[in-house]
Amino acid sequence: MKSASATTFDEAYYQRFYFDKKTSVVDPAHMERLGTFVCSYLKYLRVPVNRVLDVGCGIGLWKGIVAQHFPEAMYQGVEFSPYLCERFGWQQGSVVDYAADAPYDLVICQGVLPYLSPPDLKAALLNLGRLTQGALYVEAVSREDFERDIIDEEITDNRVFRHRAELYRRGLREGAIELGGGVWLSRRAELPLFALEQAGGQ
Repeated sequence: MKSASATTFDEAYYQRFYFDKKTSVVDPAHMERLGTFVCSYLKYLRVPVNRVLDVGCGIGLWKGIVAQHFPEAMYQGVEFSPYLCERFGWQQGSVVDYAADAPYDLVICQGVLPYLSPPDLKAALLNLGRLTQGALYVEAVSREDFERDIIDEEITDNRVFRHRAELYRRGLREGAIELGGGVWLSRRAELPLFALEQAGGQ
């Protein structure tokens, strides 16, 4: 199987999963809690956040969150969907090969990686490491989540790959240290961490 194409993410896709309240996967209360958690954790760790990259930014749910918690930070939304780029003005690109002039203090990648084939996923995980000099937030459903029956398949897009969680972790560990909750710290970040703040004592 190949990775999802750009045409997958057309107007009908976003109408189904984001704009129609009856079928939307977006929970505003969840996003508020998530944003507060991620941003507060980075403040606690003293990660300086001046430049933020949201790769696969969708309709821009993180833009307001970033503005609330890091009002001085520059937010860059990158999106694979031509429809969203035209509608919201995002920069078009893919997590697989997006290149930046300089790494970012915070990179966000939410709900994107399960659409990638194993070879593209491997490239994307390495690329996330290259793009990050501070912290990284990654959210991706794994095969284990489906096996444990904690995914609502009625509202979840069934065109995703069911990669093992370890596949994600193995690729991310190349450039980052897992802190838990989907938060990773770049190995280039010169910040002290207690052993128990690192998942698995990495």
